[in-house]
Formats: sequence, C-alpha cells, structure tokens
Amino acid sequence: MDSASAIASLSTFIDKRKSRSRIIRTIAIALTIAIVLLSFPFFNFSPAASQLPLLFNFGDSNSDTGGYSASFHRLPSPHGDTYFGRPSGRFSDGRLIIDFIAEKLGIPYLNAYLDSISSDFTHGANFAASGATIQPGNGKLLDANFNPISLNIQILEFQQFKDRTIELYQQDRSLWRRKGLPRPEDFSKALYTLDCGQNDLDFWLETMMDEQKVVASIPNIINQFALAIKELFQEGARKFWIHNTGPIGCLPIIVIVHPPKPGNVDSAGCVKSYNEVAQVFNKKLNQTISKLRTDLSDAVHILVDIYSAKYSLISEAKKNGFEDPLGCCCGQFGDYRVDCGTTTELVNGTEVYGAACSDPSKRISWDGIHYTEAANKLVANRTMDGSLSDPPLPLIEACAQPIHSTTFLRGYHNDKRKVFVS
Repeated sequence: MDSASAIASLSTFIDKRKSRSRIIRTIAIALTIAIVLLSFPFFNFSPAASQLPLLFNFGDSNSDTGGYSASFHRLPSPHGDTYFGRPSGRFSDGRLIIDFIAEKLGIPYLNAYLDSISSDFTHGANFAASGATIQPGNGKLLDANFNPISLNIQILEFQQFKDRTIELYQQDRSLWRRKGLPRPEDFSKALYTLDCGQNDLDFWLETMMDEQKVVASIPNIINQFALAIKELFQEGARKFWIHNTGPIGCLPIIVIVHPPKPGNVDSAGCVKSYNEVAQVFNKKLNQTISKLRTDLSDAVHILVDIYSAKYSLISEAKKNGFEDPLGCCCGQFGDYRVDCGTTTELVNGTEVYGAACSDPSKRISWDGIHYTEAANKLVANRTMDGSLSDPPLPLIEACAQPIHSTTFLRGYHNDKRKVFVS
C-alpha cells in the first residue's frame, strides 16, 4: 500500500470513530435529560398514572371497601378471611363486585375515602358506606340504625376530595404526588359506579310492613338518585355505570325472619311480594335513567341489571355449584340472632359465636344480607361483559370510549334486546 492510500484509510477510520463518538455523546445526553426530567414530580410518564382508568364508587355495603369500618368500628374476622386473610372492611368473606370491576380495569382495589391509613387514591376512591341510603339521613333512618353517610353526603365528600386534589396539584405538586392523588384532568375521564337503593326499600318494608305504601315511596327515592347523578355531572362526571337493586325477597334474613305466607313464595323460595317491590324500583330507575340520557346527553349512562344476575344465581344455585341458596354461611338467624363474627349471650347465659361455615365458596349468602366472594365473582362476570346492561356495552369499552356519548351510543340504543325484568 502506498503512502497516499494509507493516509486515506487512516482518515476514513478517524472519521468513523468521530461519528461513533458523536452518536454515543448524543445518546448519553438524551439519557441524562430523561433522568433529570423524570426526577421532577411534575413530569409523570408512568403508564399507571397516564393510561389506567380512574374509578369512583358510591353506594352501600354491597360495594363498601372500608368506609363503615374506618368510621365506626372495624369489622371482625371472619369477614375478609377467604381472600385477604384478615378483616378488610368488606361485609363478605372476600372480594366484592366493585373489587372485580377494579381487577377487570387493571387498577388496584379502591381505598375507602374515609380510611386514612395507607390509602392511595391515584386510580380513584370509594365513597360507599355500609347502611347508607339514597334518601338523606333523618331521625327515622338513624333510629333504625342506617348510616348517616347517605348518597348526598357521599357526593359532598367527593366534591371536597376533588376540590382539595386540584388545590394541592396547583399549590404543591410534590406533595400532591406523594399523597397518591389523581390528576385533575382525569376526573372527567373517570368511570363513576353507583350501587344503592336496597337499604331504602328495606327501611320502608320494615317500618310500613305494607308493600303498596313502599311502592308509593319509590318515586321520591329515585328522584333523589337522579339529583345525585346530576350533581356528579356538574362536577364533570361523564361515564356512569349504575347497578339496579337485587332480589331483596331472596335475602336469608328476609326469608327466615319474615317467612312468607302461603301464596307469597316464588319458584326459588323467595318472598314474592318483596321481589315485586324491587322490580318496581328497577323499572322506575330504568325510566329515570332513560330521561337522564336526554337531559344529560353529553354523558354515558349504563344501567346494569344486577337483579337478573343475582336472581338467576339463586334460582339455579345447584347448576352454579352452590348449596342452600336461602341460607347463610356466617352468623345465625331464627330463634335468636348472632351476627357474623360476634358473640351473643342468650337468655340462659350461654354465649354463641357467629362462626363461618366450612366452605364459603359453596354458599351464595355470606351473612344473610351480603354475598360471598364466590357469588360476587359470578355476578361480576355476568355483568361486566355488557350482556345485562342497557345499552349492552362491556365495562372495558365503557372506560375506553370518548367522553361525548351521543355518537358512539346510537348503535347500542337501537339494539332491541331486552335485558331488564319488568
């Protein structure tokens, strides 16, 4: 090789080394910038924070994940033992329907808004409270041991939660992040779930003992529910997942404590007249939600037929792998009452403990009022696919849809499938 060729080869080698060095320096600078940006609290590129849904829940013990337990007294074992291995603030041996909804959405279980210990609200909050009613709490409801944290109070709690979240976000971004709070812009993108009404019907049935008078009270209850939806809408809520009420005439506490008279028993052994009251409630709710779709056309209102899902579970108990569908797993009713996880002293001085059955997975009712985890899981699976919803929109699609509803729901509303009992 002559000297000119050698010099040219050396020059080419040096140019390649310089080019490679420039690429390495560019990559190093880019990585440094990324690390610096990510170290600041106001830059949050975490998929968990930017992509996963936000969920807010309102209701009663059917979806309370710890509000009652944090406010009044901690629920004792065996509540929660099947899944959590300890009391979890849930009136069940394990997970509730709202927990399975959270799992389906890929987010953590919702912490109760009222639970101040180690709560994280990044992906939403649960305002439900066991014993709560749609009707605002009054003296009669409180005397009957219902929870004063009624639906209107839960809405007020949500408003405060939202306002304080936004204030903290604007004033101290670092503290906002450490507190585990949602982004202000995500409130309008969240899914708002509601499951309440059972306690309202139970209160009137217990105090009036006249189904026709109870039916007469339903329009006022539903009007209160509609007001709650409108208030949430004013706060920016645009996606609603609403459960109707279940077959209260099939609850063991009703069947055992108030055994039906001949002719008032349906094919599943439930109190027929009580279930008819629930059906009237659901029909009125359906009508009201239909009107809200017109009045609040900028929102999505999905009404889920929990009644049908739960009733089929009970009426086809054996087929679904359950036994004694009208009995309870934990506690005791009949000649004397012993609540689940508590000890009661009888007249003769004997103490009786409300223990759990040996296999909760074989039972539908956990404590005579609430459902077992096994039952909740089946009901959740039957409702999250949209087959028992109006419009028949699956849960995942409900969360993924754009905020404006009038266009994408047109096809669903034209679907003629009938999914509601009348």
